[in-house]
Amino acid sequence: MSHIAVGVSAAPGAAVGNVLLLGADALIYFAALAGLFRARHRIGIGAFFCALGVMHFLETYLASILYVTLPFAIVASPGSTVLFTGKLMLLLLVYIREDAVVVRQPIYGLLIGNLLLLALGFLVRLHGAAALDAARGADFGFLDQMGALMIWGTLILFADCIMMILIYERLRPVLGERMLARLALTGALVLSFDQAAFYTGLRHLTGAPLSVLFGGWLAKMAAVALYSMLGALYLRRLESPRRGQKRPPRLRDVFDLLTYRERYEDLLTRSGRDALTGALDRGRLEYLGRKRVEEAVQAGRPLSLLIIDIDHFKNFNDRFGYSSGDIVLMRVFRTVMSAMGPGDMVFRYDGGDFVVIADALPRAGAFALGEHIRRTIAAQKDDMMPCVTVSGGLAACAEDASDFDGLFACADRRLALAKAAGRNCVVGDAAGDLGTPRLVLTG
Repeated sequence: MSHIAVGVSAAPGAAVGNVLLLGADALIYFAALAGLFRARHRIGIGAFFCALGVMHFLETYLASILYVTLPFAIVASPGSTVLFTGKLMLLLLVYIREDAVVVRQPIYGLLIGNLLLLALGFLVRLHGAAALDAARGADFGFLDQMGALMIWGTLILFADCIMMILIYERLRPVLGERMLARLALTGALVLSFDQAAFYTGLRHLTGAPLSVLFGGWLAKMAAVALYSMLGALYLRRLESPRRGQKRPPRLRDVFDLLTYRERYEDLLTRSGRDALTGALDRGRLEYLGRKRVEEAVQAGRPLSLLIIDIDHFKNFNDRFGYSSGDIVLMRVFRTVMSAMGPGDMVFRYDGGDFVVIADALPRAGAFALGEHIRRTIAAQKDDMMPCVTVSGGLAACAEDASDFDGLFACADRRLALAKAAGRNCVVGDAAGDLGTPRLVLTG
C-alpha cells in the first residue's frame, strides 16, 4: 500500500499561497458545475452528472495521494477540501431545485461504476500483457486501493445525502428561508460526519496520520463556508428554491422514506378527496392550490382561479332532499372535470362550491372555460329534476393578484357580483368589481 504524500512547506507564504489556490480551485469547480446544472433544461442533467462522475475519480485520487500544508500547520487535500465538499453542496442544490429521486441517481451510478472498476481490474490482471515499456507497468495494487476507496467514499456519500436532506428539512422550522444559514449548518454537520468516516477507510488503506483527520476537517469547514455563500448566491440570483414543503416526505426506501417529493405530494392528493364527488377537498386546496400559484408566479406563467357555485343549492336541498342534491353535485363535478386540461385541478370547497385552478391558462381562456361549464350545466335536462344553473367568479394571476389568498378573494368577490347580476353567469374582470360587469358571460 502506498502512503499519503504530504506537501510540507515551512514558508508562511507558501501556506497562504495554498489557501488562495484552493479558493481558486473551488471557484472554478463551482462555476463550471453550477453552469452545467443551470443549463440542464436545455442540454439535460446528464452533462452535469457526467462531469460530477469524472471529478469523483479525481477527488478520490487526490484524497489518497496529495496533501498540502495550510496556515497553522493544517494539512489538507484538494480532493477532499475542494472537490468532495463541492460535490456534496452541489447535490444539496440538486435536491433544493429538483428532488431526492434526482439526487440519488448519480450515487447509484457511482456505486455501480466503482464495483465495475474493481471487477474489471481483477480480470484485467489475468491478461497476458505485452511488454511495451520495461520501466512502466500496470500498478494493480494502486488500482485496488483506488477502487476500494471509491466504493467506501460512495457508500459514505449515500449516507451523507440522506443526512443532508433530513437535516436541511429539519432546519426549515428553525431557520425558515434563510438559505445561507441552512446551507452552511447542513454542510458543516454532514461533512463533520463524512470526514470521520472517510478517514477511517483512508487510514486503513494508506496509513494516514491523525493530522489528516483534524486538518482535513478544518479545511472542509472553510470550504463549506465558501460553497454555502456561492450556493446561496446561485439560488438568490439565478434560481429560486422550491417552496411549499413543510415537512420531510415519507416513502418506501431510505431516500424515499425521507424526501421523495413527487410521491409524497401524490399521496397527499389521493388521500385528500371529497368522499362524494372524488374532487380534491378544501384541505388540499390550501396546500396544492397555494403551491401551484407560487410556482406560476416564480415561473412567470399565467394561471386562473375560478369559483363555481351551484345557484340556490341550499334551497334545492330543502325542496328536493339531500339525495337529489348529491346527484346534482356529481353532475356538476363530472361536467367540470370533462372540461379540464391535464394540468388543471378541481376542489370541492363548501356545499355547492367548486374551485378550479387552471394552470397556464390566461384570463381569456379561463372565461371560455367558465362559460363552457355554465352553458353545459344549464343545457342538461332531466324529467325528474328541474334545470340547474351555476354562477362563477374568476381571477387571473398576476393581473388580479400574485398570491393565492389575493386570487381567491378576488374570485369570491366576483362570484358575489355574478349572483347580484341574476346568477347563471360568470364575472371575471376589474370592470365587474367596479359595478359595471363588462365581461359577464350570460345565457
